[in-house]
Amino acid sequence: MPKVTHLGHVVFYVADLERSLAFYRDLLGLHEIKAGDLPFRAAALTSGRTHHEVLLIEAREMPHPPPGPRLGFYHAGFCVGSSLAELRAMREAVRTAGVTLKGASDHTVTQSLYVLDPDGNEIELYVDVPEVDWKRDPKLILSPIKPLKID
Repeated sequence: MPKVTHLGHVVFYVADLERSLAFYRDLLGLHEIKAGDLPFRAAALTSGRTHHEVLLIEAREMPHPPPGPRLGFYHAGFCVGSSLAELRAMREAVRTAGVTLKGASDHTVTQSLYVLDPDGNEIELYVDVPEVDWKRDPKLILSPIKPLKID
């Protein structure tokens, strides 16, 4: 049965990106990854352990904000491996457990499934894409989101 290998990141909707960067980057010392070409203001931050551990999305700048709370917790991302086979196995385990699969996305550096926990919190289950060298090209971390072709 597939298992989570580690907590990868947490995503927050924030009211003011610069104010939040002053906290996470300037006070806590996380390194900011400069955003690529996104249709909204966002910042990825890392301690250097992985491609990003915190993602901040400025809620007021989003062209089509998702339903639900606009500020605060958006989702937590749990790594389940580094291959589509491992992600497929997790998808099967989620389906067998009767958990609703909300979506699937290709983020260039990761490939992801989105599910809801029993209390309705969004959880991302993802695999890192080993052939993507985000350390050499950090802008890949904030690449445009594409549909995931998992089958």
